Amino acid sequence: MLTKFVEQFKEKGETYLRIKARPGANATEVRGIIESEEGETIKIDVAAVPENGKANQELIKYLAKWFLVLKENVKIVSGAGDKIKLVKIVK
Repeated sequence: MLTKFVEQFKEKGETYLRIKARPGANATEVRGIIESEEGETIKIDVAAVPENGKANQELIKYLAKWFLVLKENVKIVSGAGDKIKLVKIVK
């Protein structure tokens, strides 16, 4: 499901993703894409609890694998303490 976003990232060298995270899931995986006035929001289940940044770190690790970048290249720009997050990924 992230293939479209990965292709855009390859073309531009960076991308911003709006993500709705659901921590405490059995596995970290994309559950769907929501279309709204703000644009596309990617729904991702996260296999970590939302304590001490564990869910955010799992999300960063998951996105780094998908986009083939280092974890340091994935930043939560806003929403670190919320379910809706804006994430920036750079090469």
